[in-house]
Amino acid sequence: MSDFTLKIPQNIILGSYTATRIGEYIKPWGNKFMLILDPTLRQVSTIDKIVQPLADRKIDFFTFDDLPERPESKTIENALKLARQAHISGLIAVGGSKTISIGRAVSALYNSKKDIYAHIEEKTIDGEYLPLICVPTTIRDTFVFTDLIPVVDSRSSEIKLLKALNPLTKIVLIDPTLTQTLSENQASCMNVEVIAIALEAYLSQKATFFSDMMAEKAFQLLKYAINGSGTLEVTTPQEILLAQSGCMASLASTVSSLGVCSLLALCLNSRYKISRSLTASLLLPHIIDDAAKFRKDKLAKAARILGATQAEENDTKAAEDFADFIRNQLAISNLPTRLKDLGVSIEQMSLAAEDAGGLELINSLPRSMTSDDLFSIIKLAY
Repeated sequence: MSDFTLKIPQNIILGSYTATRIGEYIKPWGNKFMLILDPTLRQVSTIDKIVQPLADRKIDFFTFDDLPERPESKTIENALKLARQAHISGLIAVGGSKTISIGRAVSALYNSKKDIYAHIEEKTIDGEYLPLICVPTTIRDTFVFTDLIPVVDSRSSEIKLLKALNPLTKIVLIDPTLTQTLSENQASCMNVEVIAIALEAYLSQKATFFSDMMAEKAFQLLKYAINGSGTLEVTTPQEILLAQSGCMASLASTVSSLGVCSLLALCLNSRYKISRSLTASLLLPHIIDDAAKFRKDKLAKAARILGATQAEENDTKAAEDFADFIRNQLAISNLPTRLKDLGVSIEQMSLAAEDAGGLELINSLPRSMTSDDLFSIIKLAY
């Protein structure tokens, strides 16, 4: 097990209707903000839950919502230009992982004299960052607590991970009432992806007692959210349980590491705009089958906590039950079960495997793997 080092500079606020106080939370960082907003939130009442508290507290802000399906470098350049022209004092990013990633990139690059492509080549962003408040509208964000910023190079559609050398986000505000706009299928995929993120942290070579504790808590909270607690001791609403489990899984991955599911899902989304949650969900049973060859004990423990197997089952059967549990979750939600159903050829997916092999995350996987090994996993799931 790796040495334990904990450094999470963000102030994390989690609770229902906490977004109504966002105007109060951001006051220490000025009175002129750029609101980077997922455009889909305009179609629902979610936007009012953010805009109204800002207006009530007379916060000066303008909205940027011209966002593609990925955190592309061109979009970040456009947002940077507007932010600099407006001489803002801070940023608020509201939306899913794409929106949060764009906000984090703009924050980190705001005071830089170099263009974004110079930083993409260097893979680092140093200097003083613009204050950033992140408001995720999904139950997970795999990078929001880390020092890594995923950016899609618009020139090649290749994902790059830029490293922030100083603390970035000031506040991560998680309001479970903002996540209720997801469709049933989106919610099901995201639940499975949270399991994947927690399991990756649990099995990683960088796992510690602390990341294990958070991953196990994520499994337990998901069990209650999916199946109920079985007793009257846990009466927390489902949306809060899901937000708590997503937060725990994301924190676990921050102090441990992401794994194969997240790595390949990130690269496939960058290349072909495929849903990260869906890709991770389809890959997860095969990752479990692979991990059963060398970490059967931890897989079995995770399966028991999650309620994916019976407590009396041996480790081999528990690991098998874990993979079947994930497949059943996909089947119940009428989701695809194979990568080939996503409309991307196996030849195209080989590019994503090559991209993944070039990212630093490959060094923290549960076992030593190359891009060829990653492609083997893709072939099994295809």
